[in-house]
Amino acid sequence: MTTGPLDLKKLDAYRARAGEFRVLTVPPQRYLAIDGHGDPNTDGYRRAIETIYPVAYRLKFASKRAGRDYVVMPLEALWSAEDPSLFTSRRDKSTWDWTLLTAVPDWITPDDVAAVSTDVRLEELEEGLCVQTLHLGPYDDEGPVLAKMHDEVIPGEGLVLTARHHEIYLSDARRVAPEKLRTILRQPVARA
Repeated sequence: MTTGPLDLKKLDAYRARAGEFRVLTVPPQRYLAIDGHGDPNTDGYRRAIETIYPVAYRLKFASKRAGRDYVVMPLEALWSAEDPSLFTSRRDKSTWDWTLLTAVPDWITPDDVAAVSTDVRLEELEEGLCVQTLHLGPYDDEGPVLAKMHDEVIPGEGLVLTARHHEIYLSDARRVAPEKLRTILRQPVARA
């Protein structure tokens, strides 16, 4: 019986609904990662995307040839800034630091990544307790949703922010109209 390629999007951590803020525990996950700084509407961000995906596909095809197939995951990103209000109200993207990610199965090793790239690294995230929701629409409209998450939902649950803001891009912005974009907004937290 053929089960098909492993699809990590079927994990609970990739479930979210618009308007619903869910508290969940995200298990450790391996990612391909590449870092950058500044506005994501720049060439540096585009080049990072153009770097990470060829590596993801080389690893997928090498793994498939070795008998372990999996689905290449959507683009994800960790975001941070010294002042968290830069994400919610002022949206000053020029000050943002980012790490582009795409999840890979746990059998992918640092040596596998090093064999196909010197620009991308393998990183394991242990986000643990998180709050997440689904944002529908343009990325520039995320501010009010993030403000609600950071200023109402998280404190209301007796939680505090602990790590970088995480976004999972379920839609390909090159192929989907901005009003139809689907993005999981995730925030690692801890009990206050």
